[in-house]
Amino acid sequence: MTTAKDLFIIAMDPQPERSVGQGDLSLALAGAELIDLIDAGTVTVDEDRIVPGEASTPQDRLLGEATALLTRESPHERIEDWLWRRGKDLSAAYQAALEEDGELTRERSGRLSFGSKRVEPADTPGRRAATERWEEREPVLAALASAIGVEGGASDEEPGLDDDAVTAVVTSVHDAVMELEAVRQRRTIENSAFANLWRGP
Repeated sequence: MTTAKDLFIIAMDPQPERSVGQGDLSLALAGAELIDLIDAGTVTVDEDRIVPGEASTPQDRLLGEATALLTRESPHERIEDWLWRRGKDLSAAYQAALEEDGELTRERSGRLSFGSKRVEPADTPGRRAATERWEEREPVLAALASAIGVEGGASDEEPGLDDDAVTAVVTSVHDAVMELEAVRQRRTIENSAFANLWRGP
């Protein structure tokens, strides 16, 4: 599977200390796609801009969609702008694709036949490969997971990222996730102030 699909599966592992937000995950998925496109030679990175190479269609459908969205005219798109544009609702797209591929299953949360359903990874070769990659602390997957708060990423003793382009993408993912959190906090403060205004002295 792709790095983005592996990341989605790893992010679904329940963590009592913090659940991964859909917006954070979407930004990281967009970054994971870009890293796979870099590895495939589909794009290169010039400072902070994404430069497409020869047009090619990846076998993975979602990576194909990402490739089709690349800005091919100069000036090329900045990595951060790509993350926000491509990342819009991307986690939902990956959930749908993984369910369609049988990588995710829906299980009811109660013993009754009605009620909400919980999505969880199915026991497939894809999930086992993602888990193995995670347990080996593969640097790219570990770095992206760390950006969205999934614990257990690369430690100081483990090899880091050895590609400047990949490092630039991971750094941009970290920055975008922090920016999104700042927006959330600002909205919380504004909503609280608005509620206090209506409540009165």
